[in-house]
Order: sequence, then structure tokens, then C-alpha cells
Amino acid sequence: MLRVDSTKPCQIIYAIAKHEYLGYVIEPHIVQLNPNGEFSLTHQRLFSNTAKEFVHCIDEVDIKLVKVLEEMEQGNVIKKYYKKPIRPFEFFSKIFNEQLYDVIRPKMEKRMAEALGLLGTKEIYLMSKEGYPAERKLHIAAEAASVLFHFRRDDTEIRYFPTIKYQGMRIEFMFKNAEVICNHPAWMLLDDTLYFFDKEIEGKKLVPFLNKRYIAIPRSSEQSYFERFVAPLIEKHNVYAEGFTINTEKYDARPVLKPIYIEGGTSQLQLYFKYAGYIFPYGDGRHVSVRIERNGDEYLFHRIKRSLTWERNKMTLLEEKGLKTTSSLFQNLEVAAADDESADQSFSVFEWMNHYHDQLIEEGFELEQPEGQKRYVFGNTKIDLEVKENNDWFDINAVVYFGPYRIPFIELKNHILNNKREFTLPSGEIAIIPEKWFSQYGNLLHFTEGTNELKLRRHHIGLVNELAEGEMAHVTMNRKLQKLNDFEELEEIPMPVDFAGTLRPYQKAGYNWFHFLKQYHFGGCLADDMGLGKTIQTLALLQKNKEDIEATGGKSTSLLIMPTSLIYNWLNEAKKFTPKLRMMVHTGTFRYKSPEVFKNYDVIVTTYGISRIDIELFKEYFFDYVILDESQNIKNPSSKSYQSVKQLRSRFKLILSGTPVENSVNDLWTQMSFINPGLLGSQQFFLNEFVNPIERKKEEDKARRLQALIKPFVMRRTKEQVATELPPKTENLFYSKMSEEQAEVYEKIKSEYRNELLKSIEDGTYAKQQIQVLQGLIKLRQIANHPIMIDDDYEGDSGKFEDVVHTLANVLEGGHKVLIFSQFVKQLSIYRAYLEEKGTPFVYLDGSTQNRGDVVKRFQEDEKTRVFLISIKAGGVGLNLTQADYVFILDPWWNPAVEQQAIDRTHRIGQTKNVFIYKFITKDTVEEKILALQQRKLSVARSLITTEESFIKSLSAEDIKEILG
Repeated sequence: MLRVDSTKPCQIIYAIAKHEYLGYVIEPHIVQLNPNGEFSLTHQRLFSNTAKEFVHCIDEVDIKLVKVLEEMEQGNVIKKYYKKPIRPFEFFSKIFNEQLYDVIRPKMEKRMAEALGLLGTKEIYLMSKEGYPAERKLHIAAEAASVLFHFRRDDTEIRYFPTIKYQGMRIEFMFKNAEVICNHPAWMLLDDTLYFFDKEIEGKKLVPFLNKRYIAIPRSSEQSYFERFVAPLIEKHNVYAEGFTINTEKYDARPVLKPIYIEGGTSQLQLYFKYAGYIFPYGDGRHVSVRIERNGDEYLFHRIKRSLTWERNKMTLLEEKGLKTTSSLFQNLEVAAADDESADQSFSVFEWMNHYHDQLIEEGFELEQPEGQKRYVFGNTKIDLEVKENNDWFDINAVVYFGPYRIPFIELKNHILNNKREFTLPSGEIAIIPEKWFSQYGNLLHFTEGTNELKLRRHHIGLVNELAEGEMAHVTMNRKLQKLNDFEELEEIPMPVDFAGTLRPYQKAGYNWFHFLKQYHFGGCLADDMGLGKTIQTLALLQKNKEDIEATGGKSTSLLIMPTSLIYNWLNEAKKFTPKLRMMVHTGTFRYKSPEVFKNYDVIVTTYGISRIDIELFKEYFFDYVILDESQNIKNPSSKSYQSVKQLRSRFKLILSGTPVENSVNDLWTQMSFINPGLLGSQQFFLNEFVNPIERKKEEDKARRLQALIKPFVMRRTKEQVATELPPKTENLFYSKMSEEQAEVYEKIKSEYRNELLKSIEDGTYAKQQIQVLQGLIKLRQIANHPIMIDDDYEGDSGKFEDVVHTLANVLEGGHKVLIFSQFVKQLSIYRAYLEEKGTPFVYLDGSTQNRGDVVKRFQEDEKTRVFLISIKAGGVGLNLTQADYVFILDPWWNPAVEQQAIDRTHRIGQTKNVFIYKFITKDTVEEKILALQQRKLSVARSLITTEESFIKSLSAEDIKEILG
């Protein structure tokens, strides 16, 4: 066959052809035109890759059509369903069968329908049996045809047949060689016209009648025929009946909710709709539902019309109130669960129904009882509380409302203490006690006395405050805010007597602000940038608090909770600035098991982990201050950390965090609720009122309102704001504790070297051993950083690594740039892998880096690249990195001068920012010892020490013993 010449006139046409096995298909063909403009016999099938050649005679739609139709071409179909290469003839004779046809054909018809939708004004032809694509011209009908199904029932049988109407006229299609070329959706070819239909008719409903006038069903099997075939047909299509009746009926509907109680599981709700006496489940998607009624020989079909939009609206209403479907398969509903997996979900839907009871009734919902013997009461649930102060007691009058029933709260005491959710009312009905009452009132009921009314001893004032967090929190908070109206300005508070050091002006302002909070009984969040001294401001407050209380003959203990990594740093700062504060670290296996001992100290220091484990112990003690450092640790309201700290009792609460909002505005809620319960309302309210509008809809005024609400309780200063008060550079020592696995590796290596060394000192070979000493010390220093540096198979963690990445996250959160120095390339590669995994952009430089200039330029100029990993040997000279304002030194050097050079990469002409230097030291390792030696030998170092070797030489046997001690 000749190929079409694309340089001469040609035209694209679409041919409808019947494939011997796959049924009807559509193929695009290019046909060469004769000089007189008529089709020649030269033609070729068009594919995406050959279409480029004929660009001048096809348009965008053709290109799309060619692509769609290509997927129906037999070669492509075979490839999809048979992975090995095979010739079509073999595939169809050996592999292809009915089942495969049933899988393949619907997918092909999707493509057919897509193509027929695009064909519109294109030229369509019928292909000849010999394969000539332009045998007969076809056209697509101008509008959808409609089908009416007829049933005629007489004494002997039911006759069933369809009629087709097109543009108001009935068209004859039986015995006319009509062909159904596509089943779903149906397309029929009749007399050179392609007809399509309304109401998603399936072609196979028409196929039997292409050569048959009707189908007859004997009366004996009519009942099952009506149920299985006629009723579903009436639901979807137009039906005309003789010999039985079809009534189309429209009713007002009501939504119905029915709980399904699942013991020990997640309870569900069924939503269905009552249309007069008929009930339909939500989500079956039928516009019309049919019910059959039989009276003797008479059949009546009730065709009930449903309002799907109205049904969907009712569903949306429920979703807005926090319900979701249990799965895509089942349309049952459940309460979108809180993050707390441990909460009992078996009553969640009951609680939900009670919570929204009045709104549901207003929206016209009917609430049905679950199946079973028990009858539940549905209705609003609330507590009315009133607290009266007597001399030694608080009297608590409390009444509970379950829907219409009123019950003295004291009757619920045993239920709440024993975690029983079902409460039987005098009427025999069952009320469900809301989940949150157990945590809200459990503590209170535990300490109350009295059998007829609730009494609480005076010293449990903390519990009364806690009570206030429930219904009363908002009220209490508003009363406190009222007092703020008289506020003029922060008062100057004298510094504590026993404070060693001075506060910078902005730190003094923070200290004054702490006292303002104290005076008004508010909690606060000190959110200064990292490096601005949150610790020292807090220590000053704690020292002053101790002095003020002791002046009146009293004693007080405060509780400080922090991540493990910060404990040493707090203790070191305290030793330096507030040496008189008695600090007790409450961690480790041998920690005290009773709160008695707390009163002997001014400050108890513990970690978030321990505060969770020991919460029973901590909540027995009434602290003066409870202070959380890095308070973003409690940002998740369902976390155990938050649940625990909420139970702590104290006169005052403070939180410290450079990044109170880590991921979402929602992080604020838990932290603010901890310091000022009620300030931001309930969590749901906060989500709807602030989080969603600010984050999803970017509503400025909501953000401003939130800002105004929290402003008095959050103090935040950035480095830029207080730049003038900062020295050009500030050095901070950061002490890390080894992880348990790390300490084990360290001890093992240390004792090996130590024994060898002591031996060499005894037998006088020490002088020759120096190189070994150096090796040993380097090995220990590497373990102090991360054991993986000496052992690739090490799987544990490293205390220092955890601390560095934690600190780094804080610095990056604040938008700063950081230089990270180490003298071990191996150590840098650990951080490199970490940053890559996290997707954090960084640059890297060691001795082998070729394009130093480009690396530096990217760090200095690219906004997103905020981390620079540098090996000390490579970065010691000739770099100008003034964009960085934080320097992390991962390991201390023998020679302080080298360290200074590293710091000077950032701290040089052109640097406008203040620089913070963090030196990370692992406690109880050679690193700490080197630091001490460095201090001792600093004067010597300045004049003598230049290299590590000479430093080692200057070490006496005594020094070495001390280092390995």
C-alpha cells in the first residue's frame, strides 16, 4: 500500500470499524486527496508519532483524539493485558477469552465515549470490510434520544419492549440493521446516524430488540421478574405500564440518626431518611426509590422521588459538627477521633448527640434509640457549679443536667472515680457521662469529703482553680483581664541580693515583666530568640522569689521541666548566677518516690519524660512556680506531656520557648491553656475561631485579634530588636549527656587506654607512648561526639547529636544562618546525612572542596541556604561569612587560637549582626577535661601551643591521668 505524501493535499477522517474480537473501535486515518479534491485510495492509520508529519492538516482536537484512540489499538490493548511480546494472531487465538473481553471492553468504551464526545464536527465514516476507512459517511445525532420501556401484562404473559424517540418523533430501529457500537454509555448506529441517549441507558438493554419485537415473560415467574428487573428499571428509566400501576410520589422527608453501640470499639451513627412511611439509607445515590405493593393479583409500584441535594446538605451539616464516614464503602458515621488513641470511643457518638442535641432537633433530625434493652437519654449535658468559701472549707454546690433530668453532682462521684460512663437515672433511662468530666473533675472528687454535699479543704485551693478551667475558666479569666484596665507601666523591681552578675536592659525588662505577671496572677510565655538569656532572666526571678518568701519566714519550692539535654546548662548557669538557689535534679533510676523531700529545695529540675511517669507524685505537691522550658514540647493537646503538666498545681506558671509556634497556630493553644486556662476558649473554639481562618483563609483581622489576646502574656524579643544591647559576640557552653549506649562504648575504650597508659608510666616507657596517647584521646573524643565515628555498625544514639539537631531546629525556626564547625570530617558527614534526609538546604566545605568561592557565595547570597558545614582545617583561613549569626562548635580544640579563627569567619568587617557561639561539650568525657586544661594553660597556650602534637608534649603524666580519670 502506498503511504500518504504529507507534502500533497490530504485529510484526516475518523473511521468506525468492527474488530473481529474486541468489538467496535474508532480509528483516525489520513487519506490522500485526488487533484479534484476527492478521496483517493491511499490512506494510513495515524498515531501520535506519525501525526507530527501532518501538522498542517490536523488541529489540537485531532492530536488529543489520536492520543485517546491509540489506547484502543489492538497492539496497545494486548501490551496492557499480556506482558510478554506476542503476535496479535496468537494472542487472540490462544489467550483471549470471554472473561478477558469482559475486562477489556468496558475500559475501551471509556475511551470510545471520550472520543465520541470530542468528535462533534469532525468527519466520521464507516470502514469497509476490506479496511478502506471512508466507505460511508456518518454523522452524530444533534441531541440525545430517549428510551421508553413498555410492559403489557395480560392473562398469559408480560410483554416487554423499548421504543426510541428522537427530536419528538418515534424512530423505528428493529430489523433495520442497527448496531450498538458502545454499551456504556449506549451509542447506536442506525441509517448512517450515531445516536446517544439520555439517562445513562446501557446498550445491552437495546441489543435484544435489534432483531426482535418483544420479550415475553410467563405470568408464573412475574413476581420475581417484577422485583429483580422491573423495579430497578423504574428507578432509573421511563417506564410505561399496562396491566399494573406505577405511581410517582413526592413526600416531605425527615433525617433520622440512630446510634449503633459497639462495646470496646468505636460506636457509629446511621443516617437515613424517612419519606412518609418509606425509609432510605444515606448515600445509596438513588434519585428515585421504588417499593412494590401487591394486592391479590394487582401490583402497585410506588416510585418515590428523593431530594438528593437536600440529603447531601444534611450530611454536610453533620460533617461540619465533626462526624465523618467510617470508610468509603460504608456510609455509617463516626466522630472524627481526637489524637488520643486511648480514649474510649464506644460512647463517642452518644456524647456527640448530647453535645449537639438542641441544634439537631432544630434542624429537624429525629434521634432513634439503638437496638437492645437499654434506653438512653439524649439531650444537653451540663454542670452548674457554685463554690462558697468557709473558714476551713470550700463548699461545692453542683447540679448536673442530662437533657430534662436534674441530678445532684455528688451522685456521680463513684462513677467518675471508677471511670464508669453509664449513669442510670431514676426513670431507668441511661445517661452518658462526658469523657472530659473524668479528667476535669476526677481530681476534685478524689479530695472532696462529705456524703450529702461536696466539701473541700482549704489547702486544695489549687483544685478550685483547676475547676475553674472547666465551665468557669472563661469567667475567671475575664475577671482577671478586667483588672488589667488599671495597668499603667511595668514597675522597676529591685534585683535579688544574691544574684551574681548583671542583667542587660532588655533582660531586666523581662525580669520586671515576670513580676507584673505575678502581681496580676497571670501565666506568661517568655519567647525571646535563642541566645538572649531566657535562663538567666528566669533564675533571677526564682532567686528573688526565694528571697521575698524567706523574708516573711516562709519557704517555697518551684518546679522546672525541660528536655533532658538542657539540665546541665541550667545547673551551670545557676551555679554561676544564683549560687544560693538549692537545686535538686529529679531524674534517674534512684530518684525519690515521695514528694516529702521537695520542701528541702528551692527548685526541683526534671524532664518532660519523668514528669509524665511521676505525675502522681508531682501532682500531690503544691509548687510556687511551675516553669516549662522549650514549652513547644507540650504543643499537642492529646500528648501525654500536655495531659500530665495540666495536672500540676502551683501558684504561678511560666513557659519559655524561642519557638512557641513550631508548625501551626494551633501549637499556641496548649501552651496558653497551660499558663492561662480559658484565655483562648476550648480547643474546638480556638480551631474554628482562629487556626482555620488564619491558616487556611489567611484572615488578617483574626491574626490581629489573636495577637491582641495573647500580647500581655507573651514577651518576645528578637536578636535584631536588642542588637544594641548585645556584645558583638556571646559564647555559650552547651553541656550534653551521653546516651546509655554511648557511655558504655566510651567506658570500654577508656579503660583499655588507661590500663596501657598506667603500665607505661610504671615501667618508664611513657615517653615513647605519646603517639598512642594521642590516638587514644582522639578516639575518646570521637565517641564523645558520636560512636558511629569509630564504629559504622553502632546503632544507638548520641546525646550531643540529639542536642545539636534540637538547637539547630530552634535557630533555623528563627530564620538565622549557622556555621557548624568540626575538626572531624566524619562528624560532618553524620550531620550532612541528617540534613539531606530532612530536606534542609546546606553547603559543605572540607579540605577536598574545589569550588570554595561558589560555596561561600551560595551561603552568603541564597536566602534558603542557612546551614554551612565546615571542617576546621579547611575553614580556618580566608573565608568571609558575615551572613551567619550563629556558630556551632561541635568539638573543643586543644588550641584555643584555632577556635578563635573559626569564630572570626563570621565576626569580621561587614558583620552587622551580633554573633552567638555555642560550644557543645559532652559531660564526663575528655572534652570536659580538655576544657579545664585549656583554661589552666590558656596563658601558656597564648605563647607556646601551636599544634596538637606540641600540646600533647606539654602534658605531664599527671595531666594525662586526670584526663583519663
